[in-house]
Amino acid sequence: MFRTIEDFVNEWNNEAKATQRVLDTLTDASLKQQIGPELRTLGQIGWHIATTVHEMSSRTGLKFDAPEGEELAPASAKTIADTYRSSSAGLAEAIQAQWTDAKLAESSDMYGEQWRNGLTLRIIISHEIHHRGEMIVLMRQAGLRVPDIYGPTREDWFERGMQPLV
Repeated sequence: MFRTIEDFVNEWNNEAKATQRVLDTLTDASLKQQIGPELRTLGQIGWHIATTVHEMSSRTGLKFDAPEGEELAPASAKTIADTYRSSSAGLAEAIQAQWTDAKLAESSDMYGEQWRNGLTLRIIISHEIHHRGEMIVLMRQAGLRVPDIYGPTREDWFERGMQPLV
C-alpha cells in the first residue's frame, strides 16, 4: 500500500514506461495472437490494460479523461498504445492534482469491497504487471521482439556478445 503520492507517482511512472514499451512494440497483425480460442488475444489484453487504468482509479473518485471505445479492442496497435499513454499520464496527473497523502488512507468501494486508496493504487500496478507478463508470452509467439523490462532479454544478451542463461 502506498502512503505518499510521491512514492506512487515515482513507481507508477517507472512501470508505465515499461508497459508503454511493450504496447509500442505491438503491430496490427500481432493483435490477433492468442493461446487458445476462448482466451483473450494480445490486442484484447493490451486494450484491457489501457482502459483499466481509468476504470479502476475512477472508482476512488479520481477524475480524468476516460478512454474512448467499447470493451472490444480496436484493430490498431497504435490506438492501444496511444490510449494507454493518455490514461497513464492522466492517472499520475489526477492523483497529484486531486489528492493529498491523507487520501491514500481513505477507503473506496472496489467491486463490493472497501479498499484503501493506497492499496487500490498498488493493485492497479500489480494488475498491469500481471497482464504485461501475459502479453510478453503472446508477443514471442507472434514473432515480436520483447523489450527489456527488469533486465536484458535473450536478444539483448546475444547482442552484447554474451550467452544468455537458460
